[in-house]
Amino acid sequence: MDVRYSPDKEGFKKLTTDEMRKSFLIDSLFVKNSIPMVYSDIDRSITGSAVPVGKTLNLIASKKEMAAEYFAERREIGIINIGGKGTITIDKQNYEMNNIDALYIGRGAKNISFKSANSKKPAMFYFVSYPAHTSYPTKQIKLEDAESVNLGSVADSNKRTIHKYILPGKVETCQLVMGLTILDEGSVWNTMPAHTHQRRSEVYMYFGLRKDSMVLHMLGEAEETRHIIIRDKQAVLSTSWSMHAGAGTQNYSFIWAMGGENQAFDDMDAIPMEKLK
Repeated sequence: MDVRYSPDKEGFKKLTTDEMRKSFLIDSLFVKNSIPMVYSDIDRSITGSAVPVGKTLNLIASKKEMAAEYFAERREIGIINIGGKGTITIDKQNYEMNNIDALYIGRGAKNISFKSANSKKPAMFYFVSYPAHTSYPTKQIKLEDAESVNLGSVADSNKRTIHKYILPGKVETCQLVMGLTILDEGSVWNTMPAHTHQRRSEVYMYFGLRKDSMVLHMLGEAEETRHIIIRDKQAVLSTSWSMHAGAGTQNYSFIWAMGGENQAFDDMDAIPMEKLK
């Protein structure tokens, strides 16, 4: 498990491009028959993936970083499948996962495993986990069951649909909120106007990009922004003080996951566009 420590606002200003990427970019996801994970000191999130090809993959705890007998001993997990059909088995209970299906796993689930239905079109399970103070029931959320909202416009190059899978009123959790945003063809901007979350952190995972495409992900403070170039199936960590927004060379999708003190989706501090520098 890769462990990341985030710089404060002043330290962030002194980072080189390579140092910034090493602190915030997760570019090791979606390795076949492996479960790469990144543990961040930002709200103690764990971000990972599982791509089972011809075998079953078991999610186990890293005892050094987690000091736990099993992964969900003190954690909850949100999972979205961005690949082919697969199965997640939790304590002998099977959950069939189609493309863009989501699953919430509550604290206390002991045995968690991943399997693909077809090794030629494997499932690609992406997950984000946060600490949990109590246990809530595991729940599967299909795309058609998500709370969907259409935002933006063609004129502003940001016409998009936000699918909210895991949030208060739909899935009971300790702190995890998770969903998926899909940009229409011809739209490239996400999350504009930009904002910060003083009361929680966030993880973006971008996908649906061609090999020759990228997203310019903005971060830092409004008056002194920086950026990270992100490719297909890579993720980026966002601190509570950092803005997060981006624009791509094509339309794309991204999974967002949040954890922290407040679960209200609209609890954010908007940044006026004219303040960005």
